[in-house]
Amino acid sequence: MAETVAPSAVTDTAIGRIKEMILSGELAPGDRLPPEAVLAERLGLSRNSLREAVKGLSLMGVLDVRQGNGTYVTSLQPGLLLGAMEFVVDFHRDDTVLQFLEVRRILEPAATAMAATRMTDADLAAVEAHLAALPPEPSVEELVTSDLEFHRMIVQGSGNQVLASLIDSLSGPIHRARTWRGNVDAGAWARTVREHDAIFQALCSRTPPVAHAAAIVHIAGVEQWLREFG
Repeated sequence: MAETVAPSAVTDTAIGRIKEMILSGELAPGDRLPPEAVLAERLGLSRNSLREAVKGLSLMGVLDVRQGNGTYVTSLQPGLLLGAMEFVVDFHRDDTVLQFLEVRRILEPAATAMAATRMTDADLAAVEAHLAALPPEPSVEELVTSDLEFHRMIVQGSGNQVLASLIDSLSGPIHRARTWRGNVDAGAWARTVREHDAIFQALCSRTPPVAHAAAIVHIAGVEQWLREFG
């Protein structure tokens, strides 16, 4: 099958069609997706485009890819739906994701500043090990997964579970923006690694104002990029 539009547009179309099947009730929570060849033919997509769509939806927590057992729609519990806001937010046509980023820019630096005095040496060692585990040239999926875990560890280190839960609920709506940036911005991974290190060094120095500033620089960079190129 020949596809003449840009790969990113094709993937977005594929994601949209699978979403429609779920939102319409054609695919219910717990249902297994039809075999790849069958679903690709049914949706009028190439198998490569379908695979990219499935990968994206699995990163969002909407689909569960079980090796050797097929791909399933997740339980879609309320908490998961909050973390998969792409069902109601499409940042290509709406500025809602920018609003989520604004909220994150307000909350997460505060949590990072708190973590600078509350994280134990063992907590910091765990963060350091996590950063060291990232490959020198990570894939977009590896970088996004590492980025999410890095921020989760720090927010948890704030010691404020209410604040941590609020920030965690923002991860889903901006997940796709992170993935998209990683795919189209060649310098994103190097910049992310550099900014993560700056945040980590600020945490190790136990200086809340510096940690707060480093977190703002990091988060504001994603927000500014999306304003310019979204």
